[in-house]
Amino acid sequence: MSSDAGATSQRGQKQDLNKVILSGLAGGIAGCVAKTVVAPLDRVKILFQASNPDFQKYAGTWSGAFRAVSEIYQGGGVRGLFQGHSATLLRIFPYAAIKFMAYEHAHQASADDELINKDILMPTREKETNLRRFTAGAIAGALSVFCTYPLDLIRVRMAFITKSSDTSIRPSFIRAIQQIYKEGTDMPLSQQRSRALFLHYPILKFYRGFSVTLVGMVPYAGVAFLSWGYLRSKLLPPSKSGHRPATPIADLAIGAVSGAVAQTASYPFEVIRRKMQVGGITQPNEWLRWNETIRTIWQSRGWRGFFVGLSIGYLKVVPMTAVSFTVWQGGKRLFLNV
Repeated sequence: MSSDAGATSQRGQKQDLNKVILSGLAGGIAGCVAKTVVAPLDRVKILFQASNPDFQKYAGTWSGAFRAVSEIYQGGGVRGLFQGHSATLLRIFPYAAIKFMAYEHAHQASADDELINKDILMPTREKETNLRRFTAGAIAGALSVFCTYPLDLIRVRMAFITKSSDTSIRPSFIRAIQQIYKEGTDMPLSQQRSRALFLHYPILKFYRGFSVTLVGMVPYAGVAFLSWGYLRSKLLPPSKSGHRPATPIADLAIGAVSGAVAQTASYPFEVIRRKMQVGGITQPNEWLRWNETIRTIWQSRGWRGFFVGLSIGYLKVVPMTAVSFTVWQGGKRLFLNV
């Protein structure tokens, strides 16, 4: 009898692992599709947030975002709109895969087989509370950003360069890596001593702005998954056979609302992060800290500076989150028949 139970447990654990992996695969694909849909707006938002001098005249208005897209297209065509997108895809697949896989592992609330399900946060539907949804999303987001942050920094550097920047060379993935690696070698000796850790461990240069990213990821991913889980529980309440089957339209709508709420909650952290990430370009011989970055933003634009580009943030994040959740759910239905 015990051997039968052990065999059942092993089969259940294998099925659980396969489910989590396939959910991660669906999440990676969903992330790539969603990022491709909004890639032009993503680049414009980076230019706005990082105060690129060529595009500051467009910041702050809805129409400015489209005028910026138009200018980029006139100067570089479709390729200009997708500048840095190769690095985005390299980052977003593992990022989205890890995020959705981690959340799925924490959220696999199944009432069908308590023996198989051994997830910690939400092992049953009764334990699927808003606090646990938020915690699961925050953990998933933090894990994914830690694993993929250097790729995000490289992508931002590639997207920031414009035709009037100091360099006339179109930034490639390799050039961006080389630039980041060499930063700080020419700084004054007094600053070298205070930034010795970065010079002795160059890998840390690829984590510029990581602390603020990690802090910002908690409200973003936490609120996104909290909103997603809460709205699904209210609009698609579970029955004896599980959640009421969702349609792609329902997934899109719930994902859009989740993205809007999460974007609003975490946007100031994103602005600070972008400023710190491009610091190696605008101030190559300095290492901007939290307090220096926040002071710079406040002195230049006040509290509004922490929300610059928010309108385009909505234009980008709302459809991106909607598409991401929808493709993730569609992939799960395809791969797992759920």
